[in-house]
Amino acid sequence: MRFFSARGAFILLPIALLTITPLLVVLSAFFQPQTEVWQHLIEFVLPSVFKNTAILLAGVGVGVLLLGVLLAWLTAVCQFPGRGFFAWALMLPLAMPAYVLAFVMVDLLDFTGPLQSYVRELTGSSAWFPRIRSTGGVILVMSLTFYPYVYLLARNAFLTQGKRALEAAQMLGVSRPRAFWKVALPMARPWLIGGLTLALMETLADFGTVSIFNFDTFTTAIYKSWFSLFNLPAASQLASLLVLLVVLLLAMERWARGDRRYHGRIVAAERIVLSRVQGWCASLTCSAVLAISFVIPMLQLVRWTAQVWQEDFDARYLGFIVRSIGISLLAGILVTGLALLIVFIQRRYPSKITSVLVRFATVGYAVPGTVLAVGVFIPIAWIDNQLLPIAQALGWDTLQILKGSVAVMLLALAARFMAVGFQPLDGAMQRISYNQEDAARTLGVSECGLLRRLHIPLMRGGVLTAILMVFVDVMKEMPITLMTRPFGWDTLAVRVFEMTSEGMWQKAALPSMLIVIAGIVPVILLVNKSENKS
Repeated sequence: MRFFSARGAFILLPIALLTITPLLVVLSAFFQPQTEVWQHLIEFVLPSVFKNTAILLAGVGVGVLLLGVLLAWLTAVCQFPGRGFFAWALMLPLAMPAYVLAFVMVDLLDFTGPLQSYVRELTGSSAWFPRIRSTGGVILVMSLTFYPYVYLLARNAFLTQGKRALEAAQMLGVSRPRAFWKVALPMARPWLIGGLTLALMETLADFGTVSIFNFDTFTTAIYKSWFSLFNLPAASQLASLLVLLVVLLLAMERWARGDRRYHGRIVAAERIVLSRVQGWCASLTCSAVLAISFVIPMLQLVRWTAQVWQEDFDARYLGFIVRSIGISLLAGILVTGLALLIVFIQRRYPSKITSVLVRFATVGYAVPGTVLAVGVFIPIAWIDNQLLPIAQALGWDTLQILKGSVAVMLLALAARFMAVGFQPLDGAMQRISYNQEDAARTLGVSECGLLRRLHIPLMRGGVLTAILMVFVDVMKEMPITLMTRPFGWDTLAVRVFEMTSEGMWQKAALPSMLIVIAGIVPVILLVNKSENKS
């Protein structure tokens, strides 16, 4: 591989700057400390924020590993009643945004909720009932929402092992449970670390769930500093610390993987047949997780929607839906177009610099939306201040030009979700052989024609997947939309935030239902890909 490709770097650099610029702006705040701001943060904010974030990461990490590994092992290696159904159905919680599951669980399990009310009718007291508005409640909700990241990757890992790895260990005198711990889990290590890292990144980036639980983390502290205290320097200082925490987490993930290489292939479905009792216990376990994380919340959303449909659904919702679909489609097309350019340049001009720029361009998914919102807003605000005298000289009656515009929101969304569009396109590009490209070149096809006439037609499935994945992620995305949208430019996610912040769960049900329905599409795509491999 060449070290440098001028043409590739020239094209990729502006795309990489979409992510690099906000990150550098945020990190620069860390190296330009303001004494008064840091005194306030150290005394009143950082102790509780660091403590809550550390507890949340540890709790969610344990929760997603327990749920994801257990369910992946059962559906990939064991045979029990309903295994085929649960293999794909256990992915459905990915379609349920964490903040939606949060307010449904709070309503159902709170002191005034139906479950505790029923318990008090039976026993006379519910004082012993665990509090849902607690640290444990936040961890439970996030674990139920994010376990599919570990489940999907762990299941693929176990499918590459099958029953034969256990049989080989048992032939050496190792019991089946011990073989699971000594053979299956170590062989699945890179997949488990990958799924765990994704879940922890989502936990760090979450804003809606912790807001509903009034559980202060870095994301809520950044939002409050900016919009409640109107202190952008404090928000940028907190954002810089959060970026350092993300970098540390990524470094730990790279260290945990090390230089080890794991090889495997999908083997024939030789599964362990569980006994009758074990099989039904496995079915009940899968049913309980699916019911709590998706079925019951979905039924509650349907019930609430039916109650408030006539009084709440009005002309405003047309605006919520149009804006949500519009910004999601624009972001999907923009990100997919840029990601398509990235994979093409990576293919045609491979070099070390190209690889570095591709990594920078797609690192945004590991960065919380609140951080990118701050990082985009600060340089845009500076540009606005430089343009205002020109605008006033031209007679324009305006206080801002770029701030609070859809264009700025699109930039932040593109930086955040570039990796989502890149992954399916990169996989599709790798399926195209170099021989096909060489044949096209011998027929006189130009460089641009190669992309237009060869790559795009052959990558049609990857392009559609990328647009859908970005579309649904933007539909669910809350902090960037909330912090960078034009005034009064509300979407379905913003509507959910406004209603849940006021405790109006029923009125948050309709926009939540629409978001969940949109989220089911990419989940089905993921399930189909996973099932085709098994």
